[in-house]
This record gives sequence, structure tokens and C-alpha cells, in this order.
Amino acid sequence: MQTATSPDAPQGVRQLEIGPERDGQRIDNALMTILKGVPKSMIYRLLRTGQVRVNGKRAKPDTRLSQGDMLRIPPVRVAERPAELGASQGAIEAVAEAVIFEDKHFLVIDKPTGMASHGGSGVSHGAIELLRQARPKDHLELVHRLDRDTSGVLVFARTRPGLTGLQAAIRAGEVTKQYLCLMVGHPSKARFDVNAPLQKSILQGGERMVRVSEGGKPSLTFFREMEQYPGARLMQATLGTGRTHQIRVHAAHIGHPLAGDTKYGDRDANKRFRELGLHRLFLHASHMSFELDGRAYGFSAPLPEDLKNFLDTLAAKRRSGR
Repeated sequence: MQTATSPDAPQGVRQLEIGPERDGQRIDNALMTILKGVPKSMIYRLLRTGQVRVNGKRAKPDTRLSQGDMLRIPPVRVAERPAELGASQGAIEAVAEAVIFEDKHFLVIDKPTGMASHGGSGVSHGAIELLRQARPKDHLELVHRLDRDTSGVLVFARTRPGLTGLQAAIRAGEVTKQYLCLMVGHPSKARFDVNAPLQKSILQGGERMVRVSEGGKPSLTFFREMEQYPGARLMQATLGTGRTHQIRVHAAHIGHPLAGDTKYGDRDANKRFRELGLHRLFLHASHMSFELDGRAYGFSAPLPEDLKNFLDTLAAKRRSGR
């Protein structure tokens, strides 16, 4: 049974019965597809104010839906605007060329920096929308997210078992996610863990900020040094948990923020590195692996050329002694 609207719903209010295709899906993600064109900030405001209900109870953004649930959605008014134009052919081709793996259950891309995982908050087309335009016959769902400025492995599900199976593995901590990042300064150890709870808040205007707080959710990151550079260290970061902005906030928490991080980083260091050619956040999702139904999956994406070139510049600076 597909998710269906009740004909008995009061005018303007939608009552949806959740079908198997949304079983286990977070309610905020479901609403973004159900309420196409509604700004993400409005969706979160509806959730915060208790206007969205599941089986008569207020829902939080991380509430997970189950088959058979009754979802109440209040009337949502969207300001009239010109019909949305399709994405540029160049953007569609770019995401199509970024595919690094596909099978019955999954499609994986090496997401370029600057591309959002999904549309919203002023972004009309993210990776999922572009892929759907590139592959109109495919049923594609976003399994997880990468920040817009983060490049690397991004996984989409082509089947409901693939989506729910991988999301369940992520929740159970059975998925390995590794990133390459450049830390400002010189951490005292080559291997260390950061175990610090993180709390997310949304500022006025919809900007998300995360901070270390005793009242936050448990968060764990494993760092390992890969290479040394003047004023920086290339690190591999393996997630023990998967919180928003986790690597960036944990790095800043220990006094070694990520190079190019304009939200949590060091302004002077960012300026110094920008003059040497770094014009983005140095954070790349390099590897993701998991098992599903007895099959082992592993996806890897090499460091992008712009980041490799920047490391070459730092290495040349070290050799010259400047």
C-alpha cells in the first residue's frame, strides 16, 4: 500500500496513511518530498510548533515513520512564484558523470564540493534532484547527507530494502565512514579520539550551528594523522557517531579547526591558506563500507584535484623552507 491521503480530512489539512515506501524514514525527510517546493525552514517550523502530528502526537524532526502511521500535515501556503526552471544541462551532466557505483539497490556518486545533497534553503537543485532529472526512470532516495562544501562519497538507494537496510545499519553503528581533512596547527598526538557531546541549534534565519555541550548527544570521532605539512596536518577522521558537523566541531573543540572552515574555523589561518590557493572547506568523504544481506559494500573517492594541488603547494613551501 502506498502512502495515501484520506478523503475525510478537513479542508486544508492532509491526513496521510504511511505506506511501506516510507517505513523507517525520518519525518523531516518525508515532509521535504511530500511538500515539494516548501522551504526547509518552514518544514522545521511546522515541526517545532507541533503542527505536524503522527497518530495524534506531536512529531519531532527525527521522528521515524512506520507503515500504517497516520500523518497529519497542516495547511501550508507557499508564496506564488514563477514556475521553477529545470536544472542546467551542465549541472545534470556533472552529477551523472560523478557516479562511481551502481547496482540493484544503490547508486553512489563522488559529490563535488558546492553541490548540496538536496534542494532547499535557497538551493533549488541538490544532488538528488539532479540525479532524478538525469535518470527519470530510476526511483532514487537519499540515504544520508553531506554538507554542501564537503565532497566525496554520497549514497542513494534505488530500492526500499536498500534504503531501509542501510539506514538501519547507520543507526546501529554498523557503517564505516571515513573522511580526509586538514587540521590547522599540529595536534600533539598522531592518533587520538574526541569524545564530546554535541548539541544542534538553529539560529534565526535558519542557519544550523552545533556546539559541544553536556546536554548534547554523545559524539565520537577517531582521528589519525596521514601526512604533515607546514602549519597543518592531513588527518583521517573515522566517525563513531554521525552528528551534524561532527568532524568540524570536534576539530575546533580541540583547538585545531579544519582549514577553510568559515563557520567553526580560524579566520587568520583561513586567510593564510586562501592566499595559497585553498578556496573551500578541506573535508572529503573518502570511504564508506557496510554489509547488507550478506554482501559487503565498499565505496571510495580519491581526494579531489583542487585539494591535492593545495597539498602540493604546502609541500613545496616546506621544501623551500618558507
